Formats: sequence, structure tokens, C-alpha cells
Amino acid sequence: MSDYFVHESSYIDDNVSIGEGTKIWHFCHIQSGAVIGCRCNVGQNVNIANNVIIGDGVKIQNNVSIYEGVELENYVFCGPSCVFTNDLTPRAKYSKGRSGYKKTLVKEGASIGANATIVCGHTIGKYAMIAAGAVVTKDVPDYALMVGVPAKQVGTINEKGDCIKRFEQESNIIITNDD
Repeated sequence: MSDYFVHESSYIDDNVSIGEGTKIWHFCHIQSGAVIGCRCNVGQNVNIANNVIIGDGVKIQNNVSIYEGVELENYVFCGPSCVFTNDLTPRAKYSKGRSGYKKTLVKEGASIGANATIVCGHTIGKYAMIAAGAVVTKDVPDYALMVGVPAKQVGTINEKGDCIKRFEQESNIIITNDD
């Protein structure tokens, strides 16, 4: 008996490591070489590609595909239908394979909003928050609040997700929330 849960509609390839207390829900596919940590929650219709590394306590919402070359550290949150890429110049006819993939690292505690796109080859810093629908095209600093297309830093947040500084874009004013 395993110490994790996989719904009967999901498919787990050979050579996959799944940590204790992890739950994998309906219609998921976990591909060979993937490593998923302890106490993760993988929502419905999630694809985790070959050799992807996922830390402990990660929450992946419905309809997310995590492609080879992506690593999620502990306690990362991936909102519904967020998107990762792994090839900057994909072509159906001229596939580069894994040698052409760019690495993406999402550091501990970072959150990625619904329908956000993470362009490959970048690092998202610790506890950064990417807004819903944002498109990340460059590295994101630790604790940054990123919004827009392309994503720009509009503030700083703490580990709990509270905005502690908000940058006013037009006037370059910094607003600090004092409780």
C-alpha cells in the first residue's frame, strides 16, 4: 500500500517518485523521472513531464502542465491553468528535444496566479507573487509582486502574501502599509 493517493483515472509512468501524503486527482499524467515531494496536492488534469522536480507542500491547481526543465521548490502555488514553457523558439518540424530546453526555477513559497505564463529560462524568487494573467519574461526578485504583460514589479510582499510596499508607476511613489 502506498503512502500517497492517486485517483484511478490518473496515469503514473514507471520511474516516478511520489512523496508521502501527496494527492494526485482526476485525469493527471505523471511522466517518467518526475519527482514529487511530500504533502503536495496535484489538481485535476495536470501533466507533470519527464524529469520535473517538485518540492514538498506544493499546490498545483487544475489544468496546469509542468514541462521538462521546470523545478518547483517547496510550498510553491500554481494557480489554475497557469502555463510554463521550456523552449523559446519551438518548431513542430524542427524539434530540439531536451538539449534545447531552457531551465525555469520557481523558488520556495512563490505563487503563480491563474492563467499566468512563465516564459522559460527564468527564476522566480522566494515568496514572489505573480498576478493572474501576467506574463513573466525575465527573472523575478524575491518577495516581488508582479503584474501585467509583460510582468512588471509593482510592489513587495511578505511570506504570508501581504503587500508591504506598493509602487505607483506614474509617480514613482512608494506606499508602505503600516498596521
